[in-house]
Amino acid sequence: MNKYKNILFYVLIVSIFTFFIYLLIDSGKVHESSKHIIPHPQTGNSIIDHFSTALHQNITHPLAILLLQILTIIFTARTFGFIFNKIGQPTVIGEIIAGIFLGPSILGLWFPEFSVFLFPKPSLGNLHLLSQVGLVLFMFVIGMELDLKLLKNKTQDAIIISHIGIVIPYASGMALSYFLYKEFAPDNIDFMSFSLFMGIAMSIAAFPVMARIIQERNLSKTRLGTLAITCAASDDITAWCILAAVIAIVKAGSFMSSLFTIGFALGYLFIMIKLVQPFLKKIGEVYSNKESMSLNVVAVIFGILLTSAFITEVIGIHALFGAFLAGAIMPPSINFRRLIIEKIESVSLGLFLPLFFVFTGLRTQIGLLNDSHLWSVCALIIGVAIVGKFGGAFFAAKITGQSWKDSLSIGAFMNTRGLMELVVLNIGYDLGVLSPQIFAMMVLMALVTTFMTGPALDLINHFFEKDIDELAVRVKQKFRVLLSFANPNSGKKLARIANLISGYSKNSTEIMALHVTPSADINQYQLAEYEKESFKPIKIEASKLGLSISTSYKVSNDVSDEILKDANSGAYDIMLVGVGQSVFEGTLLGQFIGITASALNPDKLIGTLTGKSNIFKTQRILDEKSNAFIHNSKIPVGIFIDHNLDAVDKVLLPIVSISDVFLLFYAKKILKNSNVVITIVDYNGIIEANTEIKEEINSIENYAPANFQLLSKKNWDIISFYDYNLVLLSIEGFNAFSKDIVIDEKETPSFLLIRP
Repeated sequence: MNKYKNILFYVLIVSIFTFFIYLLIDSGKVHESSKHIIPHPQTGNSIIDHFSTALHQNITHPLAILLLQILTIIFTARTFGFIFNKIGQPTVIGEIIAGIFLGPSILGLWFPEFSVFLFPKPSLGNLHLLSQVGLVLFMFVIGMELDLKLLKNKTQDAIIISHIGIVIPYASGMALSYFLYKEFAPDNIDFMSFSLFMGIAMSIAAFPVMARIIQERNLSKTRLGTLAITCAASDDITAWCILAAVIAIVKAGSFMSSLFTIGFALGYLFIMIKLVQPFLKKIGEVYSNKESMSLNVVAVIFGILLTSAFITEVIGIHALFGAFLAGAIMPPSINFRRLIIEKIESVSLGLFLPLFFVFTGLRTQIGLLNDSHLWSVCALIIGVAIVGKFGGAFFAAKITGQSWKDSLSIGAFMNTRGLMELVVLNIGYDLGVLSPQIFAMMVLMALVTTFMTGPALDLINHFFEKDIDELAVRVKQKFRVLLSFANPNSGKKLARIANLISGYSKNSTEIMALHVTPSADINQYQLAEYEKESFKPIKIEASKLGLSISTSYKVSNDVSDEILKDANSGAYDIMLVGVGQSVFEGTLLGQFIGITASALNPDKLIGTLTGKSNIFKTQRILDEKSNAFIHNSKIPVGIFIDHNLDAVDKVLLPIVSISDVFLLFYAKKILKNSNVVITIVDYNGIIEANTEIKEEINSIENYAPANFQLLSKKNWDIISFYDYNLVLLSIEGFNAFSKDIVIDEKETPSFLLIRP
């Protein structure tokens, strides 16, 4: 009764006040005569015309245009980033290409009307400012990601390689500008300004892209990776200091006038290091965990960042230098830096940075390179850039005593330009130092030098690979299990399965736990924390089980490919993986998006066209990664389907076909390795008809008669399927077995599907 009372009260109050609002509007019309209101023209289509006009005004409103631009930019950037990620290239390459795609070089050329609608000239100012805000945040993160301790530990070699790797390409760029100045320098730009910017553009290296490549190739803990990262850190600090001086000279108009700007900059640097940094260090000591990281602390950090960027912009050495410096002097506490990076990096990389790529693309007019002479000049610029940076870093590394392989690898790493090159080029373009033609050529140079890093490293590794594969010639004496997991909590359940099917004693088993993190959104401060947190549950579980587990942590563009690479080259007896959970299942919208995503997936699309797969046919249980492991692994694969498995005491093993006999090998291991009860079901009468299999069954029963039973298909009705913790099946057997049972209920046991 109370429920209906509340509804009646609600209807009464809403009705009374709605009628009151109507009376107010109707009574207020008497005052309209004094306002000279012109009524809308009354035509047959007046309502439609009015709606169309209002819709056009709304969609062309600056805010609507900006939101549409951001939506288009993020979608295009992520799409191109995904595609280039799949072919083994850094995501940043795809995002730069996305910017060029949306610019006048492609979209503006083929769809000029749409390009003008999406990027009208009045809107470019807002886009530019937003992209600059994103760059300020990004440079702050770059400053924080620099580990200055590396420079203390590797000062001599790193500084020699870094500085020689800057001086040689800088001089090469200035020499090149001598031949380009007359034809390509903008009017009213003196030779010194033009040549200085060409020098810095040739000598910059991309620390963030290089760090990602080193992580993806699992070189972070190697001597080469450490040296390369250290050189990149030294390179970044030195290059940005030089860039600040170059900007000061260009803005001042002469070297003598720029001395005042440089003097102010040095004074500001002194204040930041001697006054601000000690204060920040104290903050880092007090506020270095999530509980103490309050909004006030974050506000202080942002205040220092914005103040630093503002002052350097006013001084005349660009806001980005101030942001970079603010990040570099942040407290050395790893936890503090990680917390701040987590709060900024996602917004910076996911939202603002793609705006910068597209704005750069809007400025890049490849169509200006419309004859062979201009393309020859572009090729010359690319050649000088590669020879100067790659050759300079290689030469310096060899002089410091590095091996041929490491020296060439360092040259390839340092030749990576990436995003940092675009930052320099945009600064030069904003200052009027670089003409549109030179700007387009230099953007292409940034793309080529970044794109070639991966293939160059692969080529170097190919020529210097070992003649003998130690793993291949090793005599294997133990049962070796590769256990790969995505979710840390699922890792401990895979450890239980590995313990169950492992060797006859703990000493005769080797278990390698592998965790691969996607490389797109990870920095070096997160790396150590991710590794620690990933293996924490499985190490605890291994300790309870008395297992000795080795761990391997990797970062990769393609997680599935990295896992398969380890499985196929590691002389393992079996690989255990868990089935992933899809966000596309369980909701109508999710299923629609899942089908759409599958249709747009290049691998699925090609498979559909060749008849190997169907984009509209989805498997209820096995996800795409599981199927990839099943079809591409050279060793046996165990796919674990978890239904809240806590412990294993009863195992069901149906023998569906003659090919399932290999499962008896694992049944024997389970019985000898635990106190588990195993029920083997002769599902289709295979065991009954085969004498050899019967003998094998009898030998298995001898291991533990009390823990073993054999049943035929006709006795299936007396089996309480839901009493079992685990069902052991082959992949083919599961397809037949699952037709007779319901596998999606909560009480369903977990499954281990094995492909021999």
